Amino acid sequence: MEYLVYIIIGVVLIILIWWISTSNKLKKMTIKVDESLSGIDIALTKRHEVLTKMIEVVKGYVKHEKETFFEVVKLRKEMTLSEKITENQKMDNNMQKINVLVENYPDLKASDNFMVLQKAIIDVEEHLQASRRLYNSNVTLFNDLVMLFPSNIVAKASKMKAKEFFKATEKQKEYVKVDV
Repeated sequence: MEYLVYIIIGVVLIILIWWISTSNKLKKMTIKVDESLSGIDIALTKRHEVLTKMIEVVKGYVKHEKETFFEVVKLRKEMTLSEKITENQKMDNNMQKINVLVENYPDLKASDNFMVLQKAIIDVEEHLQASRRLYNSNVTLFNDLVMLFPSNIVAKASKMKAKEFFKATEKQKEYVKVDV
């Protein structure tokens, strides 16, 4: 009879330890899911800030290039032939200096701003995709605990429900046109 009491106490302790352990595991997974959801928010904020700033930089550079080009054309129209010849020689000298600079520093190209923008877009989008994958992975682990026996007993008692996966909206699935 005494052994039966010890067996019952042992079984109750095992169940109690299992219950607490499972409850803690569910709570930890809830924290991980919330954290990974926050990661998506951070990635979306980063995307907005980086792309907005990069697009403004590129727009500014393109505007500067256009203004410079049109200013040169305007100046040339107002010059006499001898002034044009003199300016042309100065431009030739400047172009030679620029060519030397470009040869010494091949990265000095007008398209660099676009290359930086393109790389920034790729980096930001990869970070966002990684955040979404992490979130969905954590949701899978959490939902497994919530839905599968025996941990689903603790989840139901704690009123925990399965979480939704991140799904792109129809608007997010559309092609994004970057207009600079």
